Amino acid sequence: MTSDRRTFAIISHPDAGKTTLTEKLLLTGGAIHLAGEVKARGQARRARSDWMKIEQQRGISVTSSVMTFERDGITFNLLDTPGHEDFSEDTYRTLTAVDSAIMVIDAAKGIEPQTRKLFEVCRLRSVPIITFVNKVDREGRPVFELLDEIADMLALDVSPQMYPVGMGGEFQGILDFASGEVVVPEGPSKEFKGTRVADFDLPEAVAENVELAQIGYPEFDLEAYRNGDLTPVYFGSALKNFGVVELIEAIAKYAPPPRPQPAGEEQISPDRDEVTGFVFKVQANMDPNHRDRIAFMRQVSGTFKRGMKLTPSGLGKPVAIHSPILFFAQDREVADTAEPGDIIGIPNHGTLRVGDTLSEKNQVRFTGLPNFAPEILRRVTLVDPTKTKQLRKALDDLSEEGVIQVFYPEIGGQWIIGVVGQLQLDVLISRLSAEYKVEAKLEASPFATARWIKGDDKAMAEFEKFNLSNLAKDRDGDLVFMAKSPWDVNYQEEKNPELTFSATKER
Repeated sequence: MTSDRRTFAIISHPDAGKTTLTEKLLLTGGAIHLAGEVKARGQARRARSDWMKIEQQRGISVTSSVMTFERDGITFNLLDTPGHEDFSEDTYRTLTAVDSAIMVIDAAKGIEPQTRKLFEVCRLRSVPIITFVNKVDREGRPVFELLDEIADMLALDVSPQMYPVGMGGEFQGILDFASGEVVVPEGPSKEFKGTRVADFDLPEAVAENVELAQIGYPEFDLEAYRNGDLTPVYFGSALKNFGVVELIEAIAKYAPPPRPQPAGEEQISPDRDEVTGFVFKVQANMDPNHRDRIAFMRQVSGTFKRGMKLTPSGLGKPVAIHSPILFFAQDREVADTAEPGDIIGIPNHGTLRVGDTLSEKNQVRFTGLPNFAPEILRRVTLVDPTKTKQLRKALDDLSEEGVIQVFYPEIGGQWIIGVVGQLQLDVLISRLSAEYKVEAKLEASPFATARWIKGDDKAMAEFEKFNLSNLAKDRDGDLVFMAKSPWDVNYQEEKNPELTFSATKER
């Protein structure tokens, strides 16, 4: 089955140019008509893919949205990953829903810590990667140094597909190996406007390096790329439009169509007749006028038709999906059908949760979407104590989205929230106020980390008797040991060998 779907994400360190590249891909694909030129007319009109208030203030993507565009008969589903280090959990889940990724690297900075972290997540799932070295129209590091760094740090074969003719002040364009043409800058803004020169006279030093690049690095090998062992490298400038078309064409030509997904021991193939999919993200309040909540489902197999009944694994009874949403940049459109690889937005009132499998027969369970033990724990206190009910609703919503985790202590009334990174706390306070009209403060909590506990009933009962003040339940009602320090965790593990203390919980 040859599929015309390409579902991919862009991974990068903050400021490497991911938002600009996302926007140029959408523009080239015809999905948006106005590039939110990031510094347009002195007032920062932010790129259209970053829509939450806190994102606009900080210029970072906090929520992973989905953008779909079509070009030359191929449907591209671009999943926007939160690039900020504090969003490792949300980003991790988004990367479970893609078939390939574009890794964006700043030509002056090379591989940065965040890129590396995201790359490791891709490697866990053997997600194939195309590399885009951005900002070559500015001063950057030597090309071979960048290529070798990618090869050494990420243990990948690199196969350059283009070569910049000069960088920074000496930038004259980019040679595309496939066509032998150089794409050249034009006009006072020095951007690419479509001119390609076939018999460009390369400076001698560049010509020598081009030859070295073609001989010294492996040729592109489709199988090695799709196995996650080799990355083709493209050069360009997202801001000036260099390399964007080549990138889209590379995804169309080389990136894998929808791949089979793990469900316990078996792999569910996209050819399977039954419609199956999994929820990798839940987003509340996308439309502030309606308290709606959208579950993002990655479709794995079958042909989805509007109005179809699917059974969520968490619920056990079928749900009719009357108004599914496909995402075309900022506009929402109601979809009539969807194919494997597509992302469907399912409006619901809290019935669907991250990690749920949806299927027609309710016999499949997709695996591999974990919860992570929080690294920061805080108590929540209300400025106005009469709003307890609203706070509980808000915390439930936000924990369902995966923004935070909520723990309800067995003794004492104050709820404790846990997050993986500091920025999530700012997001929490800002969203409580903006979306739920709840003013809350965070206070230090006596606990440093949390572990999920499992074991037989007798051992659990014994443990509970002696450790009640350190126990809480998560929102699923599972028992959690709240530890004051990592030493605490080790001590309890040694003392209670018949119990398991886990830092992750499979959804």
